[in-house]
Amino acid sequence: MNQILSGARQQSLPAMLRRSAARHGDRTAIICGETRWSYAAFNHIVDQLAAGLKHEGLRPGDRVAIMARNSHAFMALRFAIARADAVLVPINFMLNADDVRYILDHSGARLLFADQSTIDVAQQAIPDSVECVFGIPGETDAAPAQVPSWERLWCDEGPQYETRGGDDLLQIVYTSGTESRPKGAMLSHHSVLWEYQSCIIDCEWTADTIALHAMPLFHCAQLDCMIGPALHVGALNIITGKPTPENIIALLARYQATSFFAPPTIWISLLRSPEMARHDLSRLTKGYYGASIMPVEVLRELRERLPALRLWNLYGQTEIAPVATILFPEEHHDRLGSAGRPTLHVETRIVDDNMVDVAPGEIGEIVHRSPQLLSGYWNDPERTAEAFAGGWFHSGDLGVIDAEGYINVVDRKKDMIKSGGENVASREVEEVLYLHPAISEVAVIGLPDPKWIEAVTAVIVLRAGETVTHEGVTRHCAAHLSGFKVPKNIFFYDSLPRNASGKILKRELRTALLDQAAGNIGG
Repeated sequence: MNQILSGARQQSLPAMLRRSAARHGDRTAIICGETRWSYAAFNHIVDQLAAGLKHEGLRPGDRVAIMARNSHAFMALRFAIARADAVLVPINFMLNADDVRYILDHSGARLLFADQSTIDVAQQAIPDSVECVFGIPGETDAAPAQVPSWERLWCDEGPQYETRGGDDLLQIVYTSGTESRPKGAMLSHHSVLWEYQSCIIDCEWTADTIALHAMPLFHCAQLDCMIGPALHVGALNIITGKPTPENIIALLARYQATSFFAPPTIWISLLRSPEMARHDLSRLTKGYYGASIMPVEVLRELRERLPALRLWNLYGQTEIAPVATILFPEEHHDRLGSAGRPTLHVETRIVDDNMVDVAPGEIGEIVHRSPQLLSGYWNDPERTAEAFAGGWFHSGDLGVIDAEGYINVVDRKKDMIKSGGENVASREVEEVLYLHPAISEVAVIGLPDPKWIEAVTAVIVLRAGETVTHEGVTRHCAAHLSGFKVPKNIFFYDSLPRNASGKILKRELRTALLDQAAGNIGG
């Protein structure tokens, strides 16, 4: 009887979609290119794919990888894999064949799905564990012809009912590596669905929302902060695999979208695009940002250009599925730059190295406790134990908390610059540089230096048509910062390296500049 009761009470991701289809069957769920699916049609397609995956010999707990740009097919597979009792492994489509092979091999993925843009790398990367590669269509492209099409899997056997859920594994999301290989964060059905509840309530997802999803679905920010909660409540979802400013602005205007998420780099690119002045974006009332800190000056410019837009700052990471704290729109006026307070289902502390809470205003590590958290790192008990030392999850981020519980993220532990015996937060220097009218984007890093141990180094992208000298940047910083925080090295780039999720890749900047830093001192 206990087993029967457990099954009847099971909570799972595909059950969520089935309930949405029952409540909102005729409403449009997904638009992608020329494809338009109602909630009922979407759920039926998921059933067909799940049946086909089972016929392919997929067993409960088997891993299935997707390496593809955003599309309707990606989302159908995302739910079908879970309905077939398997585990999703989303892969960054910007990785090279060696990195893809590592993830496929490490996860033990049995099947791999790729689209036209990724099929060549996919075929180069296949390890012994992968039994078959299938092709899926993209937003505008047909499925690649050199491998079996996903249509081979479609099998109309009626409704499919998953047996796994709750604390069973739903997905393994590989985090970005720094000095070592990436870790596979294991997220259960419960982890993700608890996080959906946090987002639905705190981010105000409703059935009348029209959301554009342009950031990569392989990343849990777009997958589980945005489109997952939106499908939960019956919203309309426009999917695109082209996150260019021109395409984003055109789609926002065409569908009169009310909701959009992007990292600061994308919001900045929208502001810089001449298309902003040519389209009506007055219906865009809910804007979300995360992945990195939004410069205060950019927030002010967004308010001026899009006065109806209300902004949420979402802070977190893959391991917490991924939202941990939220700064609400009404809190932005007095707390620009803050990460806000913990979301609905998260507890957060700022602690020292002994797990003792630091006083308000003091720097410590941000740690969390939540049902949203990962259940560990795949095949990596040592790093799992390290991450949960003291019974809380260690984020690796440094922050301060005020008397009202609002958190400011100071830096990643690895990005804190130790210059001349003093700690310099790269974010503080970046905020000052963004005050300069000629600067469009900036990244601040530390480079080895014989005098300072680490030299504060600024990599700057100028606005179109603007110029500024090294001396001008130095004078600007000196007017706002203590002397030891003023950049010792200044470099001007045409663009900054970033991953598909919009995060600036500071480790790539460090590598590229190590041989140049000593001979390029700015003031």
